[in-house]
Amino acid sequence: MAQTPSPKAPWDQPFLPPAPHWQGASQALLRDKSDPWVTPFEADADHDFSPTYADTRAWFDRLDNASKLVRVEDFGVSPQGRAIFAVIASKDGDTLDPGKPLLLVQCGIHPGEIDGKDAGMMLLRDMAFHGKDGLLDKVNLVLIPILSVDGHERASAYSRPNQRGPRIQGWRNTATNQNLNRDFMKLDQPEMQALKRLQAKYRADLYVDVHVTDGLDYQYDVTYGFNGENGVWCRSPAIARWLDTELKPVMNQSLEAEGHIPGELVFGIDDQNPKAGFNDGGLGERFSNGWGAAAHVPTILIENHSLKPHAQRVLGTYVFIETALKLLADKGETLRAAIAADRALRPAEIPVNFVSDDKPSYTRAFKGIKYEYYDSPASGRKEVRWLGEPDPEIWRTPFYGSHPTLTLKRPVAYYAPSYRADLIERLKLHGVRLETLDRDTTIKVEMIRLVDPKLATVANEGHVQISVDQVTTETRDWTFPKGSVRVPTDQPLGDLVVLLLEPQSSESVFAWGMVPEVLSRVEYIESYAIAPLAEAMLTADPALKAAFEAKLAAEPKFAADPDARLAWFYERTPFYDDHYLLYPIAREIAR
Repeated sequence: MAQTPSPKAPWDQPFLPPAPHWQGASQALLRDKSDPWVTPFEADADHDFSPTYADTRAWFDRLDNASKLVRVEDFGVSPQGRAIFAVIASKDGDTLDPGKPLLLVQCGIHPGEIDGKDAGMMLLRDMAFHGKDGLLDKVNLVLIPILSVDGHERASAYSRPNQRGPRIQGWRNTATNQNLNRDFMKLDQPEMQALKRLQAKYRADLYVDVHVTDGLDYQYDVTYGFNGENGVWCRSPAIARWLDTELKPVMNQSLEAEGHIPGELVFGIDDQNPKAGFNDGGLGERFSNGWGAAAHVPTILIENHSLKPHAQRVLGTYVFIETALKLLADKGETLRAAIAADRALRPAEIPVNFVSDDKPSYTRAFKGIKYEYYDSPASGRKEVRWLGEPDPEIWRTPFYGSHPTLTLKRPVAYYAPSYRADLIERLKLHGVRLETLDRDTTIKVEMIRLVDPKLATVANEGHVQISVDQVTTETRDWTFPKGSVRVPTDQPLGDLVVLLLEPQSSESVFAWGMVPEVLSRVEYIESYAIAPLAEAMLTADPALKAAFEAKLAAEPKFAADPDARLAWFYERTPFYDDHYLLYPIAREIAR
């Protein structure tokens, strides 16, 4: 008697909203198993599969051996010992022509979001064997198939519950449980450090970071964005104008011609009310697009829509990469002019710490998906049920931009002490120009004193972050030991330097908790010692006595606290720890 199969667990049955039917011209890009260079994604009957790290590497190595246009290059090693590799497509041989624009496409920084890898395999195959080698006549391509290689191999069917395919997906974080798309400024992880070295070697004219969304359902299948979109303020205004006026119209037309629905990258502000509005996601420099704007590297963040089938997303990414190559061949010189214009900027003030606006900037048209509400016995409230049907009515939804909460002055330079070699190394990895002191040097500088810094209550990305709303400054003659560095801000990466080194910047090394030593005060004084000393100070200094009495009158809590009263005197003696809350990175005083 045949056994009845065990029922599937709820999570092994379909639970995502239905996907709208899709049929696009880009499906003609797919090749079948009769092609000896069919990719594992294409060979899968459902086009819902992405190969393992080992199989991906083996496929690219085979392509390298078979085509003069393609070579594989290792550029780093992961925490678990895997090679991180790039695939270079060029007609230039081993040395790329710097006169040609270069497109860098990075995939798998979040390995579950792996559309770019499968699209890149198809496109490189077509360049090598199916007549698309002309794409490389005037442009070079560097593809990173998988940046987070360890996360890619922590793979299962249970990695990304909000995403439709591939069947087996990698894990969002690295082997050290870090999110690489939060590491573009602090450069903690070996994968990100390797990426920075690769970016320094192959200076991209356009950098594309391929992801997949979470969040709301909508009609768009390929959404993408960049800082400065639609004319809003940006650290790289000329680049943003080029992306707005040159890239977007061409890209959208190309995607639409292939049956895709491109859209601007937005983030819903209320999952329970899809029409409540959208925002821009915050523009932070810890993300690729925020870093790109600060470093004046044209950077596009692709977020393919998670509820669209894997095949639809892969094909849209193929079209995007191919179109970007054609556009660079045609308009690369004008993009380089925009890059040069932005690299020449030296703004006196640097807006930082952006937050979402309280009020919408404008109302925008949006192609939504029909939905309804139902009473959920699990949550005990009404939940959104997406119906998988395009809403024929265009939504008019509010859009919330971002604004800075602080503006920093641009100093002439900073000085970083040699004993913080870890911070100096991070600056070097960023490509910042440094001037190393060849001897112990005493310099009149502006030191920064932190006022009441606050430790975060939870860890974030392996750090306990620190914030400080207020600082004071002190002019001092300070001796920096041999090997310390002067960090001038009169350089293309000067904005990035300010973001990294000003302690009030939310992207700074201080904010990431990398300078915790300044929070520790050493040496104390016993009450039997400070009490008679304080009494003598009151007698010797009438002004001090008046200040003390005024504080007693104004602050009853202070007046009632004997220890606080004695501490007030101790802080005004030369015994007090002068380095307590004194930030070790100094500003150069303008002459």
